[in-house]
Amino acid sequence: MNGTDDELARLRTVADYQFGAGAGAALFPHDDTLDVSHSTGGRPRQVRAGAGRIVSYGVDGRFTLGLEGGRRLVAALPAPAARVVVGSESEPFVRDGKNVFAKFVRDVDDDVRPHDEVTVVHADGDLLAVGRAELAADAMADFETGMAVKVRAGAGSA
Repeated sequence: MNGTDDELARLRTVADYQFGAGAGAALFPHDDTLDVSHSTGGRPRQVRAGAGRIVSYGVDGRFTLGLEGGRRLVAALPAPAARVVVGSESEPFVRDGKNVFAKFVRDVDDDVRPHDEVTVVHADGDLLAVGRAELAADAMADFETGMAVKVRAGAGSA
């Protein structure tokens, strides 16, 4: 593990605050080999595992999810936590990294607010993408137009 125990404990605390209880342990398990890259000032910048980027740590003190981080959150947190659910009609587009529009949202975590990091999952639970919410949860559920999630990375073809 490249990163001190204190540093990883702080990162786990931020993850629990941002995504909910249990997210820190899911993203940064004690038994995993993690690679933490740092800025020139010594601040954590990215956290990676063998399977890919888990998160980037922004200067605003919030995480942006990588696909591996999205996989870990979906596996560990009970639905619908940190999730936007879409159906089969938009699944191939979202998987390819296209944005999610409100009319295709089937379900969403009630706690989602604009600019929150979210996972986008298919109705069957498969991770399709990670990105940033552009609308609050109630707006995603009510609106027929508008971008709901700005997708950062699609999971690619399954």
